Amino acid sequence: MVKDHGANSRIRSFQREMAQMIANRVESTADWMTPIPDLLFFRRDEPTEPDFCLIEPSIVLVAQGTKQMLIGGEAYPYDTTNFLITSLDLPASSQVLTASHKAPCLGLVMKLDIRLLAELIAQGGLPHLNERPTGVSAGLGRMTSTIAEPFGRLVNLLNEPNAIRVLAPLIQREIHYRLLLSDQSALLRQIASVDSQGYRIAKAIDWLKENFTAPLRIESLASMVQMSTPTFHHHFRQLTAMSPLQYQKWLRLSEAKRLMLNEHLDASTASFRVGYESPSQFSREYSRLFGAPPRRDIEELRQKIRAEDG
Repeated sequence: MVKDHGANSRIRSFQREMAQMIANRVESTADWMTPIPDLLFFRRDEPTEPDFCLIEPSIVLVAQGTKQMLIGGEAYPYDTTNFLITSLDLPASSQVLTASHKAPCLGLVMKLDIRLLAELIAQGGLPHLNERPTGVSAGLGRMTSTIAEPFGRLVNLLNEPNAIRVLAPLIQREIHYRLLLSDQSALLRQIASVDSQGYRIAKAIDWLKENFTAPLRIESLASMVQMSTPTFHHHFRQLTAMSPLQYQKWLRLSEAKRLMLNEHLDASTASFRVGYESPSQFSREYSRLFGAPPRRDIEELRQKIRAEDG
């Protein structure tokens, strides 16, 4: 019991320090990419509605407040007692559940290096897992001192900027190793092990992200990752909660939204740019995903941005 109390005390201490550090550096609702590669801080001053996003393989820690990720109809709520981990690039919705101006939701996101995980697995020495692969690509892990402590050292490097280039990669390597020993080990191993079905699906997703404007031929993509078409379909849907065609559609619509919002393209031009041949089909599918036609949705987003800036 004394040991558990000490571990919990170290976790709380880390979270207090992390919350203070994030609050000092991110003074209002924002995401802030730190000088440490692949490490981002976030702050939200009030609860939010679900917001569409593409989440990369990453770990998300909350130092204060409560969030949840919605993936394929499944909700993953997390707070200071647990962490969110994702092992694939997944379309999802992020939502802040608990936050206020006096007690904002504060936390960090660290992108995971699947190649580093594969290297650590190949080196051996990890305990054998009796549990079967999870068949999903997101999970909630229990926050422990062995996870909190290297994150504490990583975050504290912001106070020692000259050491970041040398020490950050070493600490991030330790974090990856600790995650492979955590209660989310099976989830990570099913993606990072080169002989796994999850690894093949990850390779297919990489191809889709690079080629989402091109026509999609499922048989060719399945063959490229050395899977039969039925097996590919089954595992892709199991891991991403959508079909390959739906995944491609999500990528296209999200990129079109970015083009309209940031590069001021009209809906028709953006639809052709991302691979649609019919602007009317694009408008229907955009409305179905984002809840409003392209023009109205972009105008509402711009009004929201102007209100926040003003």
